[in-house]
Amino acid sequence: MSSEKHQARSFETGENFTSHTYFGCHPKTVDGKQGFVFRVWAPNAQQIWLVGDFNEWDRSIPLTKTEQPAIWEGFSERPQIGDLYKYLVKQKDGREVYKIDPFAVAFEKRPNSAAIIQVVVERKWIDHTWRKRQKNLNSSERPLNIYEVHAGSWQVKEDGTPLTFKELKETLIPYVKKLGYSHIEFMPLMEHPLGASWGYQLTGYFAVCSIYGTTEEFQAFVEACHLNDLGVIIDWVPGHFCINDDSLAYFDGSAQFEYANELQAKNIRWGALNFDLAKPEVQSFLISSALYWIDTFHIDGIRVDAVSNMLYLDYDEPIEAAIGSGDHRNWAGFHFLQKLNAVIKQKHPEIIMIAEESSSEIKITGNISDDSLGFDYKWNLGWMNDTLCFYQMDAAFRKYNFQRLTFSLMYMFQEKYILPLSHDEVVHGKRSLMHKMWGDRYKQFAQLRNLYMYQMTFPGKKLLFMGSEWGQFLEWKHDEALEWIDLNDALNQRMQYFTEVINRLYTEEKALWELEHSEKTIEIIDADNAEATVLSFIRKGKRKKDFLIIALNFSPIEHKEFILGVPFPGIYEEVLNTEMNVFGGTWIRKNQDCQTQKKNFKSFEYQIQTIVPALGGIIIKPKEINTRIK
Repeated sequence: MSSEKHQARSFETGENFTSHTYFGCHPKTVDGKQGFVFRVWAPNAQQIWLVGDFNEWDRSIPLTKTEQPAIWEGFSERPQIGDLYKYLVKQKDGREVYKIDPFAVAFEKRPNSAAIIQVVVERKWIDHTWRKRQKNLNSSERPLNIYEVHAGSWQVKEDGTPLTFKELKETLIPYVKKLGYSHIEFMPLMEHPLGASWGYQLTGYFAVCSIYGTTEEFQAFVEACHLNDLGVIIDWVPGHFCINDDSLAYFDGSAQFEYANELQAKNIRWGALNFDLAKPEVQSFLISSALYWIDTFHIDGIRVDAVSNMLYLDYDEPIEAAIGSGDHRNWAGFHFLQKLNAVIKQKHPEIIMIAEESSSEIKITGNISDDSLGFDYKWNLGWMNDTLCFYQMDAAFRKYNFQRLTFSLMYMFQEKYILPLSHDEVVHGKRSLMHKMWGDRYKQFAQLRNLYMYQMTFPGKKLLFMGSEWGQFLEWKHDEALEWIDLNDALNQRMQYFTEVINRLYTEEKALWELEHSEKTIEIIDADNAEATVLSFIRKGKRKKDFLIIALNFSPIEHKEFILGVPFPGIYEEVLNTEMNVFGGTWIRKNQDCQTQKKNFKSFEYQIQTIVPALGGIIIKPKEINTRIK
């Protein structure tokens, strides 16, 4: 069987994970003539024509069906690199519609939507050291601190247009590196027609969004990240797609990419269409897309968007009864996600796979053999919701709602989690993280520092959305730059500096990540002190001496001579205090070193006394201790 026949047949069985090398537009020589071959999957089309700059957009280049009648193919010498093209599809009912090439690797800038004839040239990468190191590391036992970015609004040019990847390489990379993050995560970078969708309504699953630059520019950006010891994660949307008539929607006039049942196909919440994840050809298409981004751009991870929408028939509208299943689970979505993770991990075991998922019914992380979906990490949206609800609360009521904050301690090891303070929490009237905080401006900054200390010291990897690092007060706007003018204010400058300091501490202290997903990583000192509204716990590394003591005060009352149980006798020192003047607080000097007393506190035989600042937090570590005495 020829390679092309194998490609076609394996696509139809759901096992072609490089389908972009067969479908789309590719250079080819036929009978000594150089040109391009075009292939498209459209099982119920009556006829398809290739139209573009090269033929005045007329019907002079018809495609013909191959041996696999669902696939149309045509060769022409006339197209040239840089030409625009589309398919004119005579659909099942005779309607003629101009459609994009689902496998195109480049598009013209919106609002136009034609594909561009382009050949992706294999790059001579120089990031081998980074890639080799990632293959030898276990991400679960390493720091993972993600800076989430919307490429179109981090900064913009004077005319309001987004920076390109060429420009972001010179600005974003040094900024993120200085602040001490380990990874940049981009909201979707694939081609999309509407900026207001933030990239989550995709049309081109194999194309870099043209407003951000070219394939080569994004490759160069990722390479520069790796040379600066930064990883790159991208958001990807395999659950639903843009409903525009010139894109994937009802491509050949039938339910081709979407479910045949209209109720299941329609995504009412987002005004989109859901992929038919049971269809083998759709599986080939989507898994090829994921691998294309990994192989072509050397990305380090994929965050799969809206996993719940793929797992449950009642996530959007209750339709399980209407489709006759009697079960609210979408088993097609479940098995597709297992297959996706299995294929990616087989080919690229070092790739970090992340699920944005809001339920607890299905195991998301772990081994597929244990009936998990096979992701590496799951966004802990329960932690995020409870935590932000608590911080927005008037401090007078927090002691009556202390369990709201501590509840996540009950399930923190059920999955491997990322703690997200993401873009979703700073839009649509939810207010910025800074604006969510209770009290006046000083108290808001104090609590924001407290929140970031809580996030950094709670078990789980970390994610923070751009602008939150300095406490931007206004909500994020997708079509405007961040409020960089805030950094003219000394309090915002100091907030940004605090973020840098705590990021560095997170990276340097093994206790905060070495045993991240083991129950050995944390020991509670006191999670029941609702009256004082103080939470205290210990984070541990592999060695006995590698541990940190954390005390977080959620009340506006400073607690003097505050007692903390400790595991070993000796001297302890404060390494971080959120209320230091350099961070925007009022303290000039940190707490003095603490000598243990041989007195029981809860389950501890030793205790220390210190001051916990109002609405603040402290981190203490051993200075001179005897680990042989318990």
